[in-house]
Amino acid sequence: MMTRWPSPAKLNLFLYITGRREDGYHTLQTLFQFVNYGDTVLIAPRHDGELRLTTPIAGVPDEENLILRAARLLMRCARETGRLPAGAGADLGVEKRLPMGGGLGGGSSNAATVLVALNHLWQTGLSEAELAALGIQLGADVPVFVRGHAAFAEGVGERLTPVSPPEKWYLVAHPGVSIATPVIFKDPDLPRNTPVRSIETLLNCEFSNDCEQIARKRFREVDAALSWLLEYAPSRLTGTGACVFAEFDTESAARKVLEQAPEWLRGFVAQGVNISPLQQAISGQAEPW
Repeated sequence: MMTRWPSPAKLNLFLYITGRREDGYHTLQTLFQFVNYGDTVLIAPRHDGELRLTTPIAGVPDEENLILRAARLLMRCARETGRLPAGAGADLGVEKRLPMGGGLGGGSSNAATVLVALNHLWQTGLSEAELAALGIQLGADVPVFVRGHAAFAEGVGERLTPVSPPEKWYLVAHPGVSIATPVIFKDPDLPRNTPVRSIETLLNCEFSNDCEQIARKRFREVDAALSWLLEYAPSRLTGTGACVFAEFDTESAARKVLEQAPEWLRGFVAQGVNISPLQQAISGQAEPW
C-alpha cells in the first residue's frame, strides 16, 4: 500500500558566514524554521528486498538521487546492525512542489523523510540521533529535517540547538532561476568573516543573509524579486537562493501581497512551524498532506 509522507520546506530566517575551513567548507550560523508546505514522498513497502524509484528526476542519475541514496544508506546501516527485516524494500517516489536550487531544502527534506519514514515502516528502530548521523552523510541540511524541530545551526550546519522563533506567515517567491550552492560559496566577494555571536544576541538583531548580496549580483531575477517584495514587508533570501521570502503577521496579509505579484514571479503562502509536519505525521498528531 502506498503511503504519503510530508517533506516540508525550510527557511533560513538568518544566515551568516563566519569563516572557511581548510577543507573548503564554510562555517556559519543560521536559524532554520519549517513551513507547512512542501513535497510529498510516496512509499510503498516491498517484501523482495528491492528499492525502486518510481519518479526519476530528469537530468539526475538514480545513483545521485537523494531519495534513493537515503533508502540505500538506511538499508545498509540496518542490515549491518542486524535490524533490517527479511525482504525489506520499497517503491519510492515524490510529488514535487519545491523548486530545485531554491534554497528551500527540497532535496535534503526528501532524504530526511525517506530516512524517518522507512525507519518507521521497516521498524528498524534507529534512534533520531542515529538517523541524523546518517543524514549528515547525505547533506548538511538533512539532520535538521530528521530531528524535526526549528533550530539554530552552527559549524557547517551540523551543530543544532532547538529554538522556537515566532511562527509567522510567509510569502515565499521563486523568481524562476535555479542557484547551485557552490556558485554562491565560491564567489570571491562572499562575506566570510561575520563575527560569531550567541543565539541570544542574534535573535535580538535584525535578521539578514550574507549570501543575499552575491545572489542579487549574479542573478538579476533574484534582485528584481527582492526589490519588489521589499515594498511590502521585511524580505530576504533563504539559504543560497533563489527563493526570497517576506514575513507577515496574518495569512490574509500575505495572500493580499501575493495577489499583486508580477506574472514572472511564482509564489506560495505558508506558516512557519517549529515542529516539522513530518514529525507531526510520525507522532500521529497530523495527517500527511
